[in-house]
Amino acid sequence: MAFNLLDSVKALFTHDLVRQAASSLGENESEIHKAISGIAPSILGGIISHANSGVEEAGVVLQQAKGAARSGILNNLGNIVRGNIAADGSGMLQRLFGDRIGRITDALAGFAGIKESSAISLMATTTSGAFGLLGEHVIQNSMSAGGLSNFLSSQRASVAAALPANLSALSSFVGLNSTGAAARPRTPVAVHPPTPDSTRKSWLTPLLLAIGAIVLVWVIIKACSGGPSTKASQEESAATSDSSSTVTTMPASIKVQLPDGTELDAYKGGIEDKLVAYLNSTDPADSISSSRWFDFDNLNFKTGSAELTDSSMKQVQNLAAILKAYPKVSLKIGGYTDKTGSEQENMKLSQQRADAVLDALKKVGASAAQLVGAQGYGSQFAKAAANAPDEVRRADRRISVSVRSK
Repeated sequence: MAFNLLDSVKALFTHDLVRQAASSLGENESEIHKAISGIAPSILGGIISHANSGVEEAGVVLQQAKGAARSGILNNLGNIVRGNIAADGSGMLQRLFGDRIGRITDALAGFAGIKESSAISLMATTTSGAFGLLGEHVIQNSMSAGGLSNFLSSQRASVAAALPANLSALSSFVGLNSTGAAARPRTPVAVHPPTPDSTRKSWLTPLLLAIGAIVLVWVIIKACSGGPSTKASQEESAATSDSSSTVTTMPASIKVQLPDGTELDAYKGGIEDKLVAYLNSTDPADSISSSRWFDFDNLNFKTGSAELTDSSMKQVQNLAAILKAYPKVSLKIGGYTDKTGSEQENMKLSQQRADAVLDALKKVGASAAQLVGAQGYGSQFAKAAANAPDEVRRADRRISVSVRSK
């Protein structure tokens, strides 16, 4: 009998796993079942689209699938849905869907009548399971990247047909549009913990950070690269982004062109690259949202202090240049810590570091009128446990910016 990836993914959600998910997420079992009916084809659509967007991407999917299968992830789905397994990284959901992920999650949560946080947990679990199953199939059949691409192409029609009618608008977002063309995601935009004044949709963003903490990246990237790279300590680094985590090679250097002709030296996928792409976008999905945050990816502080290192000033200067080139733009600075230490101290440190970045921006020429403030959120949005390894907690420590006008 031919292997049907969609049916196999759905079969992972046994009665016991659904019951665990309902209990852990505070939903009822019927809602979990309904959610999976939309999540499974959506996730597979993203994987199919990604694997068919080029030879290089097919190779990436191939290696990640093998890594997932060899990690034993299929035996740990219950721990993922309960949030008991966490690791550093931006997560495959972000890689698959980029800045579409907010709209996809919102639609899936609304369709099933569940919280957006629950939808994120189920999506992460489904992604882990899908890669594990795909990896087993790849290994058993000695597939090459081309063979994997062909196999996934053969699954597209059944996956597209399984997407519930109420979610048909998602087809183009998850790569299952009627033309069958792969909808390649744009450069991902980091979405991070919201400010307290956010709307209901703001609860999506803290959980998007959890995507980066899901074991999928831990087991897949670890298997592909031979282990995670060394991470800085909490005192030494409060800035991290999805472009700099769990990789063993430096990101590609690029030139970011600004409207006033200025060229910035930056990294592909870094804050400058993502922020300028967002500011230039006219897509309604890129409208102003207080729940959308961009992480600094090369910003560090001296040990145990809120004093920026000299090397951090380059990115501060780049951000000031962006503000100058986009005079209508205003930004808010946010500071975050992990769960180690007292919350009182975490709030103090995160506020001091956010203020330090705000002050540094002003000192290098950023207009005060374009800086609407700085706020420290301490560990209130941290996802990793206080006793988790430092490499796990690293994703919870960062300085971010939110665009409030453009």
